[in-house]
Amino acid sequence: MPELLLELFSEEIPARLQRRAAEDLKKAVTNALVENGLVYESAGAFATPRRLALTVTGLPAGSPDTREERKGPKVGAPQQAIDGFLRGAGLDSIDQAKIQSDPKKGDFYVAVIEKKGAPAIDILKDVLPGAVKSFPWGKPMRWGSGRLEWVRPLRAITATFGPDGEEPEIVPFEIDEIASANTTYGHRFMAPEAIKVRRFDDYVQALEKAHVVLDIDRRKDIIRSDANQLAFAQGLELIEDEGLLEEVAGLVEWPVVMMGSFDEAFLSVPEEAIIATIRANQKCFCLRDSTTGKLANKFILTSNLIAEDDGKTIVAGNERVIRARLSDAKFFYESDLATPLADNLPKLENVVFHAKLGTQAERVARIEKLAAEIAPLVGADVEDAKRAAKLSKADLPTGMVGEFPELQGLMGRYYALAQGEKPEVAAAIEEHYKPLGPSDRVPSDPVSIAVALADKLDILTGFWAIDEKPTGSKDPYALRRAALGVIRLIADNGLRLSLGKFVSDKDLLSFFHDRLKVSLRDAGARHDLVDAVISADSDDILQIVNRVNALGSLLAAEDGIALLAGYKRAVNILVAEEKKDGKAYTGDLDNAALTLSEEQVLSAAIDLAATDVSARLEADDYAGAIASLASLREPVDAFFEKVLVNDDDPAIRTNRLNLLARLRDTMHLVADFGKVAG
Repeated sequence: MPELLLELFSEEIPARLQRRAAEDLKKAVTNALVENGLVYESAGAFATPRRLALTVTGLPAGSPDTREERKGPKVGAPQQAIDGFLRGAGLDSIDQAKIQSDPKKGDFYVAVIEKKGAPAIDILKDVLPGAVKSFPWGKPMRWGSGRLEWVRPLRAITATFGPDGEEPEIVPFEIDEIASANTTYGHRFMAPEAIKVRRFDDYVQALEKAHVVLDIDRRKDIIRSDANQLAFAQGLELIEDEGLLEEVAGLVEWPVVMMGSFDEAFLSVPEEAIIATIRANQKCFCLRDSTTGKLANKFILTSNLIAEDDGKTIVAGNERVIRARLSDAKFFYESDLATPLADNLPKLENVVFHAKLGTQAERVARIEKLAAEIAPLVGADVEDAKRAAKLSKADLPTGMVGEFPELQGLMGRYYALAQGEKPEVAAAIEEHYKPLGPSDRVPSDPVSIAVALADKLDILTGFWAIDEKPTGSKDPYALRRAALGVIRLIADNGLRLSLGKFVSDKDLLSFFHDRLKVSLRDAGARHDLVDAVISADSDDILQIVNRVNALGSLLAAEDGIALLAGYKRAVNILVAEEKKDGKAYTGDLDNAALTLSEEQVLSAAIDLAATDVSARLEADDYAGAIASLASLREPVDAFFEKVLVNDDDPAIRTNRLNLLARLRDTMHLVADFGKVAG
């Protein structure tokens, strides 16, 4: 079957946009093909710095004939409705529609729309330019005198279509005086000449000969493999950086990996600062000594060409730039070290955190006060927590953090340690931002926990107070991340902490509940179990987590499944009878009216379980309370097997309904089983 090859050749596309752009191209074209009746077998999208490419295989030679019946308005409907129907159906007159009758709805118009199929190449010459002109670049621009909005100037279009074994046709169309053709271009420097191509297989091979690796993942593999081999040969290890690898693979079409070095004197600068400098300025990878694990004075660079001098000039150029950048970093570091962190605090008075929430200095004061309140609750020294909170933002005015904002906190730790602060205080300065995401490490030192919680709770309560809450997908102040951070700090460290002491806004507490539900579901918990244990005033994160886990264990066992079925049956009976009787059953029993052994046994079991569950919940033994409920399984089963609830005797019936109400209320001590599916 025929195959489509499309390439959009341009000036360099930003690396961060390439992978998404390739997928957007595939989606736009394949969706349009299907809408036009051209189904296909497979599609693949590719990107290099100078091209987006698409192959679609298994296309038919043309679209099939179609016949559609489109229902219209009733006969006698207003003329406006009929005119709209005619326009939508493409009819000139209502006489072209037929009338159908419906026994209930009467007579109505129906348009029969028959459409002849079209050759695939005719469809493609309309679909492809449409996909290009409507391409969803984030910030497209017009270039030169053309009208096309594209991320960078478009230089050529390759578009061929045809079956295996035959010379494919050029799909004819033109965009901004660029006509589609069957030619592409190789590497900008090593093979810039035009290359004639037919279909995807020979296109890929021709590009390889012209020093272009089409697949970004293959370029990544080449860079990773060659870098590791170079490092291994020198007794070094590559510091993995997937984000940088993705970016570098988007900067080159023909990756050539080389190694450079810098003066060992720069190793006196913290390694994170060295890595950030080399990464940000030269897009190079850093290395460690495989024996000591220490940062090496070597780096890996990726060139886009094979140099005549084996890359000596390229390496020297990178070394020269890195030397200058590391000199700056060393200057920043040494200058920052000479200034005590506490001396930076007055500078925070001139840094606005938020127009409605004051300066960074005011925020630090709030965090310090809050950390002092939290510290005893998490086992932290109050004075250490206050000191760490006070210095938590003191590295923001430093030269190093000004140059590399991503090093905030980390540089504060380095400076604090060098200036004689306690290790716990220094660690908290770095760790109070954590966790920054689901894969980030959660602080475990009590001082770090206290300051991290204070930082996040201040953000949340502050923005809630000024009514700046997340809406839909918008969360400019990362409040969802802050709430998840609080949840992970509490849950991962096994802390019994009442959020109600720090969160007075019910809406904010509900926001925590929503984030906790997301967190638990991501961890594999059933959503219905989360809903069952969370009430509107639940403010103990660890308790909620433990309850969900214990409830999950109960309902994973046979006893739990059977007990849940008994509960559902009891509640269904109660709901029906309460509706019929117009009153609620409260569980007040007349023990003398318990005539059958099964109801007597169930009553005794409920009494015992209620007492035990209450005691265990008081002792915070939720798992034990769950186990007590499990003991009700057999008496509940026996009751429903032998006892008729709606007895003819009204007194017996009432008593048995009250017994079921007591079962329901006892189980609700543990969770709202009505929200549990099953």
